[in-house]
Amino acid sequence: MKDLHSHLLFGIDDGCKDISESISLLKEASKQGITDLVITPHYMQNTKYTCNNKEREKRFSLLLDEVKKENININLYLGNEVYITENFLDLLKKGEIQTINNSKYLLFEFPFGNMLTNTKDIIYELVVNGYVPVLAHPERYRIFQKHPEHIDEYLRMGVLLQGDYKSLYGKYGREAKKTLVYLLKHHKITFLGSDCHHEKDFKLKKLQKKLKSLVKSDSMVEDLLNNNFDKVILNENIGIRR
Repeated sequence: MKDLHSHLLFGIDDGCKDISESISLLKEASKQGITDLVITPHYMQNTKYTCNNKEREKRFSLLLDEVKKENININLYLGNEVYITENFLDLLKKGEIQTINNSKYLLFEFPFGNMLTNTKDIIYELVVNGYVPVLAHPERYRIFQKHPEHIDEYLRMGVLLQGDYKSLYGKYGREAKKTLVYLLKHHKITFLGSDCHHEKDFKLKKLQKKLKSLVKSDSMVEDLLNNNFDKVILNENIGIRR
């Protein structure tokens, strides 16, 4: 599997606290079958999670050196998980936040409770400026748990969806599991990720079989686990099949 969402860059957010924890989790990820992984630290304005590109890249470079020393067979890429804000474009221009591997794909998240009134205006501004918004863990937001059909408005705008596959195992509760199953069955999810912070169990052993039972297609499983990830890293367009 190739993992689009993780918090394994040390000392920046609520993920790994130090480089030794980062290395320990990356070793386990590789052991369990993850070959490629995007590290996506939180960026939330007006909180302590506001590490800018320069500092992130400095720590990322240190981590890459350590991965090489430890002979961990995993390809790493850098991005952000950005809490939705009205000034995405300003933050990108100023080097406060970054897209995934400097591509056009930007991973972002909503509030888990009430939505911003101008959410669609914010997304529209990103899209018309050439970015592809990727919404992290849609199954965990209350609005989509209650009304999963509302996600279609965002899909029509060009938003892609990244599900946390551990939702399928109940990590975030019954409603998140139910919603992700719905989104997968209706072919609305484009990527999966671990959203790993500290957990050593990546739960990959039965994931492929579980996904096939939901989407009913080997090729779509391959897209979810590998192909769509590759297109992001290469900054290619993704043709969505629904």
